Amino acid sequence: MTGLGAVFRPQLAPERLRAVARVADEVGLEELWLWEDCFREGGISAAASALAWTERVRVGVGLLPVPLRNVAVTAMEAATLHRMFPGRAILGVGHGVQDWMGQVGARAESPLTLLREHLLALRALLGGERVTTEGRYVRLDDVALDWPPGQGVEVFAGATGPRSLRLAGEAADGTVLTASTPPDGVRRARRLIDEGRATAARADGHRVVVYLLAATGPDAGERLRAELAAEGDASVPDLGVAGDAAAVAKAVERLAEAGADTVVLQPTGDEPDPEGFVRFAAEEVRPLVA
Repeated sequence: MTGLGAVFRPQLAPERLRAVARVADEVGLEELWLWEDCFREGGISAAASALAWTERVRVGVGLLPVPLRNVAVTAMEAATLHRMFPGRAILGVGHGVQDWMGQVGARAESPLTLLREHLLALRALLGGERVTTEGRYVRLDDVALDWPPGQGVEVFAGATGPRSLRLAGEAADGTVLTASTPPDGVRRARRLIDEGRATAARADGHRVVVYLLAATGPDAGERLRAELAAEGDASVPDLGVAGDAAAVAKAVERLAEAGADTVVLQPTGDEPDPEGFVRFAAEEVRPLVA
């Protein structure tokens, strides 16, 4: 079955998260995803709060920019969430928006090298290993978590370009694709991810999560077109969806047929009713998705 989720966008004030998370839990939404966009809201603090306010919904962070964190800190925070809320936290990391990284003095000369080193060390630490490594960016000397997760933990990587998609297949357990990815883009991403998996002789599972920009309501088309234009995606075919539950479900299924395991509905930045959007996803769209 195709997984379905929704995004709590950081354009909303942090104090709005509690109400949205509780609605997601009440209506049976499978996954609620959060972003750590500079300079809005902290991903780990928001995820911990959402998990504490709810009982069953899985909470994803997509993505944590690795230039901002020592990998040991990422591992400690991720392990803490997984031990306190077993099976409910989803962690995604990425190399970050380079302009933002530059603003805080954390821009890496080779973002891909940094992401590779971070992924390898992070997965090893969360797997309970004791790690010593001397990389270009990641340096650890006999580091192990005192409280590693009690079960296997998936680490997702955000990826867009061919090299980062191959790296995700090689070094991550799953991939997060942005809302700028149409069905054909998902197919291409799957091929590149599989190339990376083959390079690393990976035979385990690899879940692909795709954001889908979605709008519903009387002004849905106008809001969708405005956001696509603002993101420079107005000319990309088959991108985003506006309309009722049937229209959104069809768009979800097109992404699933292209290779998405989970589709996360991303409201427009000016969505007037975030709680209603979550209800729409769970109560109206979910029953129509195979």
